Amino acid sequence: MTTDTLVLGAGIVGVSAALHLQERGQSVAIIDRSAPGEGASFGNAGLLERSSVIPYAIPRDLRTLLNFATNRAAAVHYDPAFLPRIAPWLMGYWKASHPDRLRTIARELLPLIEACLDEHDRLVQAAGLSHLVRRDGWVEIVRSEAGLAEAGQRSHDLRRDFGLASDVLDRAALSRLEPSLKAAAIGGIHWRDPFTVTDPSALTKGYAAYFESKGGTIYCETIRSLTRQANGWRVTTDRGQHEAANVVVALGAHSGALLAAQGYNVPLVGKRGYHLHFRAEAGAMLNHAVLDEEVGYVLAPMAAGIRLTTGVELAAPTAPVNRIQMDRAERRAHEIFPLGDPVEEKPWLGLRPATPDMKPVIGPAPNHRGLWFAFGHAHHGLTLGPATGRLLAEMMTGEKPFADPTPFDIRRLM
Repeated sequence: MTTDTLVLGAGIVGVSAALHLQERGQSVAIIDRSAPGEGASFGNAGLLERSSVIPYAIPRDLRTLLNFATNRAAAVHYDPAFLPRIAPWLMGYWKASHPDRLRTIARELLPLIEACLDEHDRLVQAAGLSHLVRRDGWVEIVRSEAGLAEAGQRSHDLRRDFGLASDVLDRAALSRLEPSLKAAAIGGIHWRDPFTVTDPSALTKGYAAYFESKGGTIYCETIRSLTRQANGWRVTTDRGQHEAANVVVALGAHSGALLAAQGYNVPLVGKRGYHLHFRAEAGAMLNHAVLDEEVGYVLAPMAAGIRLTTGVELAAPTAPVNRIQMDRAERRAHEIFPLGDPVEEKPWLGLRPATPDMKPVIGPAPNHRGLWFAFGHAHHGLTLGPATGRLLAEMMTGEKPFADPTPFDIRRLM
């Protein structure tokens, strides 16, 4: 065999894993039906989320749950016909959202979160991509005094428990930081640790180009099957066959279908999410990504314009684009910032691969030697890609892992 490892998936996770394996002396090739950075790595808010130490759980307060249940919220929208299909996943997610369990999950994820900025920064410098990254955090805005008090307490707790850097902003301080925000935003929190990316797809493509410059190969081919061989694995595509001693499955929301043929029925749901770019009205500027937590969207300054990203839509992966969430978020975003005309005619739609316990799957297949997993990062794929790649590569090459891989073992979901 001429290739040590085939990485299936050219998103941020797959490309990062390929780079880390390459750095450890392996010959690596990536296979994906799309070019690097064209899946979920393309459409996100561009946040490298050092401050998001608590996963996105199902809320426990009755008021929020009722708001979601009415299906009129911007943060969450669902197709009623789809929910029975994911009922076991929803039940698992609900159980994992219990405050006690959520704290445990947060602690298990923390080593990856803590490593995310250093791992990205190292690759950004090596690949010459500093022009895509800003290191001045993002802003969470609030719309009421009660919301500001609650946000201030949360900021205090996260500074105390996790050492995060943040500033609570009254209206005057917020105006100094973001002069174009409207009066509906009465204050907020400036989370100062995270980095932001002005073009997430370009970042992933840049990492991929760096991988190729060091001798890596990328095949743009559709994967048909994965077959165990006597001395490794064969991947059959629409253009031929590839063989290697090891295979890494990093296909995001599409990982489950491929693994089912190997006997791994992973409870993985693709949370649908949208984005659309807007021009700013004349004279208006947005200096930081802004989260409107109360409504459930992000406005992020990107190379293509002001990117409006939505929350979660639970619907079949192949269902048509549904503008209802985008329209709701856009109406509320106009209350905060002077958005102009949209740049594109229709919103982009992608899938965020989510497990019921909010943790990714990272590590070896328990029943197949040479088969490895790296998927299920939900909202944090861009954030955790390089940290995941490092952890996986350390496991695959026999190094001591920098983080305990046990919480990410696939057997917890089987």
